Amino acid sequence: MEKSPILTLQKVSKVYRTKDVETHALSDINLTIREGDYLSISGPSGSGKSTLLSILGLLDNITSGSYKVHDTDTHTLDADTQAELRNRHIGFVFQSFNLLDSLNVFDNVALPLEYREPALSSGDIKQRVERALAQVEMTHRANHKPNQLSGGQQQRVAIARALAGSPSILLVDEPTGNLDSANGDAVMALLSELNENGTTICMVTHDIRYAGYAKQQIQLLDGKLVSQSSSAKEVSLSEAT
Repeated sequence: MEKSPILTLQKVSKVYRTKDVETHALSDINLTIREGDYLSISGPSGSGKSTLLSILGLLDNITSGSYKVHDTDTHTLDADTQAELRNRHIGFVFQSFNLLDSLNVFDNVALPLEYREPALSSGDIKQRVERALAQVEMTHRANHKPNQLSGGQQQRVAIARALAGSPSILLVDEPTGNLDSANGDAVMALLSELNENGTTICMVTHDIRYAGYAKQQIQLLDGKLVSQSSSAKEVSLSEAT
């Protein structure tokens, strides 16, 4: 049985205009991300990866086409309603972690939950934070400050912060960009484990090796989707040869 779509783009284009220049960042993108998917987006610098992720995360608006989160058409929503939809359904993981050094790990993970509408009880927040830290195996670091952690541990905390909101999907932007290869491999293994346990993930990466961790890979070039493949298909083709 086919799982229901979380994010759906149909003929989505994004054009940036100045007085003298018109830049087509994305052109006629068709994409559906369903529950349980693990999708990677790759391509050269300037291909439109960051623009696409910003649109998926409701941080930027489309110029034309249709973008739905579940069954809600986002193009007609005002900024406040888009923010509510984003906070309810989308978790972000950034390359630079974006943790606050003045707060310990527990409070960093809890911070976005403090601003949820409707408000969460302190008991609910505590339960969500503890569950998220357990998912990324960082419970033992709950009272540490970010500057007392390795880069890989900080990225785990950042993932926990995104998970604590129980989002429909994680949008992950270059998760290994500030990590050495060992920590990068560990974070990618964690993302794969989270996906195997049901978390839907869409990841932007410039690293082709890490893109291969995803079940589906798409490549962008000059704002256009130029190829799409799945790990399952690639395995079956290699086995056939």
